Amino acid sequence: MANQSWSMDFVSDGLADGRRIRCLNIVDDCTRECLAIEVDTSLTGSRVKAVMRRLADTRGLPRSITVDHGPKFEGQVLDSWAYEAGVQLSFIRPGKPNENAYIESFNGKFRDECLNEHWFVTMAQARRIIEAWRIEYNTERTHSSLGNITPEEYAAGLLNRAEERVSLTADSKTGRD
Repeated sequence: MANQSWSMDFVSDGLADGRRIRCLNIVDDCTRECLAIEVDTSLTGSRVKAVMRRLADTRGLPRSITVDHGPKFEGQVLDSWAYEAGVQLSFIRPGKPNENAYIESFNGKFRDECLNEHWFVTMAQARRIIEAWRIEYNTERTHSSLGNITPEEYAAGLLNRAEERVSLTADSKTGRD
């Protein structure tokens, strides 16, 4: 079911001048949609919380988010946000990235298809290219695990089926055929 379980992780890369960039990647485990890629030189727990609040406003929040034991995910800022928001942080066992397979698979594609293909000169350029790649990933790139459709198409299909079930339930309660 969409929007029930997300995964998130960090990926690092660099700018042409040697500065490091960090990318916070967030994926819906069901639809494989990349919900956000936050890009900056440093991403604190407060920044992760801000991204979560932004997603809550635009999409709602999942029941759980799978993360590793990184300091940004184990810190008090994210822990208190998750508690207040009613979201369970599900920590994988140390050294077991396969327990967060959805985000690890996404990170590999992101690195191969985006980060390794571009030489970022400025942070603004990196953000622009990465966001364009994220949109393409969701809207144009088909996934064999989704029946060779895009994450956006898969999510739309789930929404349509849910709306049909609601309509059928309402019709059965009113006696309409």
